[in-house]
This record gives sequence, structure tokens and C-alpha cells, in this order.
Amino acid sequence: MTGRRARSPHSPRSPVISRGILAGSEERVFRVLPQSVLANMRHARHESALLWNTIYPRAQPRLSLRALLALRPLWGSTPQVQPDESLLPYYWGFAADGQRLGALEESLEAVAGRADLLEIDLLLVGQQTLIVVEAKHLASAGVCGRYSRLRCPEVHGPAESECHYWERPGEPFGRLFDFGVRPTAESDPPPCSRHYQLARTLLLARDLGARMGLIPHLWLILPRSRWKEVEPSWLDFAERVREDGDWRRLRVLSWESIARLRPA
Repeated sequence: MTGRRARSPHSPRSPVISRGILAGSEERVFRVLPQSVLANMRHARHESALLWNTIYPRAQPRLSLRALLALRPLWGSTPQVQPDESLLPYYWGFAADGQRLGALEESLEAVAGRADLLEIDLLLVGQQTLIVVEAKHLASAGVCGRYSRLRCPEVHGPAESECHYWERPGEPFGRLFDFGVRPTAESDPPPCSRHYQLARTLLLARDLGARMGLIPHLWLILPRSRWKEVEPSWLDFAERVREDGDWRRLRVLSWESIARLRPA
């Protein structure tokens, strides 16, 4: 996701796209979204279509931060004082009008590098607030693919190789998360592998928030029926977040609660 995306050959009213889209298929964003997202939107049950069909009708043109904070979360606290801002959604990095979020490319490259892609489902941008959303339907938060393929530079070598997230300035995996000692060839499966996607997404939220002068949040959205399955892993991740501010701005919502918001 760190390079410029190729434009889609589909028109925004293509029946291939519209098959899974309930509203807004004429928006310019469908001319710039990557082919992988467009292909997933053919199926109304896919999380890409679910994200668009749930968020877009309720964000014309923006979402209310106060309304989102008023929803009862599956995990996370509700502030006693709920500030209100207008949040502009960026779907996979693009506003509905097709504009790319400024500073996102620089932040993606700074966090992930060009050889290690990082996909962001939804960003909600306000005057003071940045919410980076990891959206799930049937899938779970991703683990480290390199570790799963026995290619972790820390564990599987070669000896001179190093993990970007353990070695880069500030060692973000060691400094911002309680992931234990740096992995070695003798390590058990390390927590940084298990929580890889959520940890990197929080790093992106922090970096992008700093670039834009906004307060970063990381939210997970998933079906209510899957929360009991996902809860142990989420709790383990949340307890490993070192910074109190980062921890307080973690939140889990259900698709069903968002669907109760009145469409704009």
C-alpha cells in the first residue's frame, strides 16, 4: 500500500462493483480503489462491502464523533464528556470523492517500508482526532506472515538479518509494547508475531497522527457474534500496550451498533 495505486478499469456504476454495494456506487472513489478491494466488493458479505455499506450511508458527508462515542462498545470506556467533531471517512486511504489522504503515503513508508505492505481499512479524520479502524467480518487480526513462513529475520535467520520493527530507531516493538525480550532462534512463538497486524496499525496511527497534528485512536470493528472468539486475543494485545494514552484510545465496536446510527 506504500506506492501509488493503479486506477481501476471499472466504471463507478459497473454492475460487477454494484452487486455488493447498496449505495454510493457512483462515487469517484471507485475509480481509484485497488483491484483487490473492488473484487471483494462483489460479495455483500465480504468485510470490504460490509465496511462501505455500513459507513457510507451514515457519513454524508461526515460522521459525528459524539454519536460514535455514545455507542456502547464491546470493549473500551465511554468518556463522561463526549467531544463532538465531524469525521471525514477515508476508505482504504481515499475519501469518497477519490482524494488520497495527505501524509498517508509518507506515514506508511515510515512505519512499514516499501517491502512490507500495510493495509488500512478505514480512517476517520476530524479537526483534532484521527481514528484508524481495523474492520473485520469473518477474519481475525493478522499474524506475522514471515514468522508463519519460517522467515522471521530474528528467529529463522540469516544471522545478519534484523526485523524492521525491532531494529528501526526507537525499537517500536520493544518500546511501545510489552512483547518481552527480543526474539531469538531459541524463542517460543513471540507475541509480536501473534499481534503483528494490530501492533503495526497502532504504530501507523501514532505516526500519522503526529504528522497531521491529531490525537490517534485505534478501533476494531467486528460482528457482535464474534466478540467472544476474538476477546482473549484483543485483551492480550491491549494489556501489552505500554503507553496509557494509547491504551485509553483503544476501542472495539460491533457492526450492529454502528448500523443503529441514523443514516445522514
